Amino acid sequence: MANKLDLHMHSSVSNDGDFEPAELMRLCREQLLETVALTDHNSVRGTLAAKQAAKEQGLAFISGIELDCQFEDVNLHVLGYGINPAMSAFAAIEKDILKQEQDASFLLMQKILDLGIYFDREKVFELSIEDVVTGEMIAEAALSDMRNENNPLLENFRKGGTRSDNPYVNFYWDFCSQGKPACIPMHYIDLCECVHLIKEAGGMAVLAHPGINIGQNQQRLQGIIACGIDGIEVFSSYHDDCRTAFFSEQAEKYQLLKTIGSDFHGKIKPSIKLGAINCPEEADIYQRLMRSTSFCAQYR
Repeated sequence: MANKLDLHMHSSVSNDGDFEPAELMRLCREQLLETVALTDHNSVRGTLAAKQAAKEQGLAFISGIELDCQFEDVNLHVLGYGINPAMSAFAAIEKDILKQEQDASFLLMQKILDLGIYFDREKVFELSIEDVVTGEMIAEAALSDMRNENNPLLENFRKGGTRSDNPYVNFYWDFCSQGKPACIPMHYIDLCECVHLIKEAGGMAVLAHPGINIGQNQQRLQGIIACGIDGIEVFSSYHDDCRTAFFSEQAEKYQLLKTIGSDFHGKIKPSIKLGAINCPEEADIYQRLMRSTSFCAQYR
């Protein structure tokens, strides 16, 4: 089902995105999208280029960001919509996280090697961006390394495997994400601080793809909502029908905005296409978004 609205996508400003901001806007137009938000990881550097390109393509553009943060003992992603990208705090967060990721890169590679997964370090370094190595980059190198041809640890990521739809990012979730064997702990800002920052920048704070981070843990969700989020990304490429129904019910219960986002990146998520989320409530989501006073102040 094709949508006109996609509020979650990444450009090459994110170290796991493929397309330059202007090219991404062109792709959005090709997919017949009408309203889009660029939400790069902890960065607003692509906003101006994307906004200009969106205007040229006839797209309504929403400035955005996807911030890493922590609530209790869980890492979360929060989307900020309609933010002022000139706010200096965003650049400071990006700088801090970049340094942490650079420092963690060698340790991440060693942890994967210690698991018995082979890869050529030089190939991984060729894929690295700003001296940052990610789990997705390691997956790309490992899956093409003949030494892993019969490696049972990678069986599910190969064609026909249960994790083969998006093998690179699924490798990250299975081996490198929080609680997994190759996880490198990072320090992120607190959720309440994150929400406050987004609102200080004139934006709306929306909990991204909660099904992948907290599952259907209602008690934890209530604590997150208490921090002042404005909405939940109900319609997500990470949510099956059951999770979509659960988070839709919770958004209605707490009178939160529902949003829709593909979380498009490119090659690390080949099965995810721009605007390709089944969302029967798209028109209502758009209308509610436009009616929000806090959001309209920043919408252009």
